[in-house]
Amino acid sequence: MSGKPWLKFYPEGIPPSLEYEDIPLPDTLRNTAQKYPDRVALHFMGYEMTFKQLYEAVLKLANYLRELGIEKGDRVAIMLPNTPQAVISFYGVLFAGGVVVETNPMYTERELAYQLKDSGAKAIIALEILYPRIKRVEGETDLEHIIITAIKDYLPFPKNLIYPIIQKRQYGFSVKVEHKGNQHLFTEIMKRSIPDELDVTFDVNHDMACLQYTGGTTGFPKGVMLTHKNLIANAKMCDVWLMRGNNGNDVVLGALPFFHVYGLTTVMILSVMNGAKMVLIPKPEPETLLKAIESQQVTLFPGAPTMYIGLLNHPDLEKYDLSSIEYCISGSAPLPKEVQDKFEKATGGIIVEGYGLTESSPVTHANPLDREKRRIGSIGLPWPDTDAAVVSLENDEKLPPGEIGEIIVKGPQVMMGYWNRPEETEMTLKNGWLYTGDIGYMDEDGYFYIVDRKKDMIIASGFNIYPREIEEVLYEHSAIKEVAVAGVPDPYRGETVKAYIVLKEGAKVTEEELDRFCRERLAAYKVPRIYEFRDELPKTTVGKILRRQLVEEEKKKMAEEQVKS
Repeated sequence: MSGKPWLKFYPEGIPPSLEYEDIPLPDTLRNTAQKYPDRVALHFMGYEMTFKQLYEAVLKLANYLRELGIEKGDRVAIMLPNTPQAVISFYGVLFAGGVVVETNPMYTERELAYQLKDSGAKAIIALEILYPRIKRVEGETDLEHIIITAIKDYLPFPKNLIYPIIQKRQYGFSVKVEHKGNQHLFTEIMKRSIPDELDVTFDVNHDMACLQYTGGTTGFPKGVMLTHKNLIANAKMCDVWLMRGNNGNDVVLGALPFFHVYGLTTVMILSVMNGAKMVLIPKPEPETLLKAIESQQVTLFPGAPTMYIGLLNHPDLEKYDLSSIEYCISGSAPLPKEVQDKFEKATGGIIVEGYGLTESSPVTHANPLDREKRRIGSIGLPWPDTDAAVVSLENDEKLPPGEIGEIIVKGPQVMMGYWNRPEETEMTLKNGWLYTGDIGYMDEDGYFYIVDRKKDMIIASGFNIYPREIEEVLYEHSAIKEVAVAGVPDPYRGETVKAYIVLKEGAKVTEEELDRFCRERLAAYKVPRIYEFRDELPKTTVGKILRRQLVEEEKKKMAEEQVKS
């Protein structure tokens, strides 16, 4: 107990160590489909699918992928919002023996080409609206096959007829893809007869299930190698921590995107493992979430602070009955106490803050659901089978409670390493410990607190944004001499992206021009919201730009403005 002071604060019924089934991820769906064949697996805008139907659809896709030449270990990209196809594709790739490469549908051509090239993906499953983007980068990649689907494919009548009209109005164009050559239609695949299972064996401890990309301090995203064991272990921890008891009666709100490991584990994998119903939300706007919670009687809502803030600020909040919500786990950014209090008052449920990172599948810490034991401002306690410590930034020695250093974690959810990056793996994984890059401390009782980031990552609306990547794009502009990008405080998004720019002598450029330049090269959530032109940027004696100083200046300026107001 002395090495893990947090154990004495575990709520009753949560053990320090768990038993994990030694099975691969596909087996969790097979087992649930056999146990609860007629139970609803997912709800999508009025359409519902049982676990038996989901399992059969997965088998069709898995066999089709094998016929296309996908073999064990081959990477297959999935570029979809939260739809039935996203769930079918995830398990279909795994049943075929492949490795899932979740890909953000908001990626620009530049970002998409990089991830496809780096992962070596042989196939991609995507929305038809994204097809032109994929075709433009196809030649730079190892892609052999493109499988196309559409939102309307799983909409009930008459929504399936109306949606394409709305979509064409929204995007200004429509796409038609034929089922021929290396182009395949999801709907055609689903017309096939139900095949037998494929005979694929897995080493759950060493075989990759997902190659999940995360930003890097170099500006280039890194592929995080997550095994079947990593993901199953983390979903099991989540299940036990939320005290769901495997009864399968939960209704889980699928608002967190599945292309982010937080949504993948706490919504999709957890729901399939337990036989719970997922309510899939492709675009998590406040009104959509409110309607879904009320109509589907959602009990479990994993989310991010921006989602909860959006609901609380909706003008018609009081018109909706949110009393079905029992538990929420909040991640991706700090959860303000005011938001926690208001949300609990609005729903009657409990919301707690947790912590994790892509490299740990993702959750390592969370506050107890027991209101008496949670601590505001803390990321909570390490989960079962998860060890954590704080080490000195100078010499890696473990520090006593109260002293600030880098937080490190160890457990069955920790990644194998980074894809094709042995040096970065060696820097991040040391003697089984994952060095998180987050600066914080542990109190006497074993509760952990984050005080800063070793990495300069920006978290805006739950999205992880890396300044270096945006800086590299801005440096491509002919008018820019120097640039620094930082996250500045934002009451709604948590942080927002600000670019500090020094122009070349005689050069001129407007904020509007820079905005257009960035939007052509970056996903919308990465584009700076604020631009500030300066004569010079603060630097160290060796010329390194002091990004942290810029953030401190911003905070000071905001504090002074608040005093004036």
